[in-house]
Amino acid sequence: MGYYDQDYDHIRRKQKGNRNGFFIAGLVGAVLGALLIIFAVPAFDRANVPQYAAPEISGPTNDTSDAIPGQTVNVDVTSQVTKAVDIVSEAVVGVINIQTSGFWDELEEEGQEAGTGSGVIYKKEGGKAFIVTNHHVIEGATSVEISLKDGTRIPAEILGSDVFTDLGVLAVDAKEINVVAEFGNSENVRAGEPVIAIGNPLGLQFSGSVTQGIISGTERTIPQDFDGDGYVDWQSEVLQTDAAINPGNSGGALVNIQGQVIGINSMKIAQEAVEGIGLSIPTSIALPIIEDLERYGEVKRPYMGIGLKNLADISSYHWYQTLKLPKDVKAGVYIDEVSPLSPAAVAGLNQYDVIVALDGVEIKDALDLRKHLYNQKRIGDTMEVTFYRQGNKEKVTMKLVEDSY
Repeated sequence: MGYYDQDYDHIRRKQKGNRNGFFIAGLVGAVLGALLIIFAVPAFDRANVPQYAAPEISGPTNDTSDAIPGQTVNVDVTSQVTKAVDIVSEAVVGVINIQTSGFWDELEEEGQEAGTGSGVIYKKEGGKAFIVTNHHVIEGATSVEISLKDGTRIPAEILGSDVFTDLGVLAVDAKEINVVAEFGNSENVRAGEPVIAIGNPLGLQFSGSVTQGIISGTERTIPQDFDGDGYVDWQSEVLQTDAAINPGNSGGALVNIQGQVIGINSMKIAQEAVEGIGLSIPTSIALPIIEDLERYGEVKRPYMGIGLKNLADISSYHWYQTLKLPKDVKAGVYIDEVSPLSPAAVAGLNQYDVIVALDGVEIKDALDLRKHLYNQKRIGDTMEVTFYRQGNKEKVTMKLVEDSY
């Protein structure tokens, strides 16, 4: 269906015949209008009627809507974002992983750069400055250097790192360090809040790069497989942001609008169909880990002294014939070894016992057990273990000791 104009043919024919008359009338009107303007403008001047004047622009301004074309305008670009960047940017450094690759490197006590990342200076004390970065940034390093904003390189000492939280701590001589970052409270972060990511994407040639975005989500969990066996070993709790985080940003700062560090950038989901998903370790999780790494060189975690396998990893035949489980047990972990003199051994746990609850909290797999043990318990705490042995449900209480791995 369209527009049809056959009903307007008679109007066109009439207009065609009057074309010259319309032209003459229009020309006369234009001449009279011009004469009216010529004589009227002086009359307005004599009557002191104000005329349009171009606006005067002086000093910095962000409003260029009234600017005259061709006129230079000074624009003040200072904002909350630039202020936040100024506060913390010098505390974000490059981290260079140096590794020996052969006999001659080891003989000359030299190495080659195996990778670069970022780090955040968070404290100066006793003539040293302390830097937090990612475990994977310094993993396998023979030595480490940091690169300051002006390009100065300083040798760094690795104090410790933790694979579960992907955090590491370095120490350097504090002589060249002028700025220390302030940590904010990540528990107060809300979805939609503006944030800034600062780091060194794609190597030190882009050092100090700044990207802006928002908090896309809080308390996200990302599965981690540390040994590459295809099974989830841990779930990292992270902040999600759409601020661009690329390789080399790892270990850098996620900063709120007040210039406080609320997260340590760690991972980026890199899938063909996914964009704008950056992940950062919240300071609420990072701070106790940093404290342990700085003080002990490792994270002090409670220890049970058992090797675990998920029930889901074995056939149902063994559930009922080997482990003698009742039909109503649907999930849990079974013990495949018990370390001598460990809390589990002292409490009386044996190989092939099936753990189904800790402190009354259901345990479906090894991940549930680790999360309860590492997040809810401390060294020296007691813990109730509910388990099945040859079809009988039992409970024991064990006292947790320091992890010795």
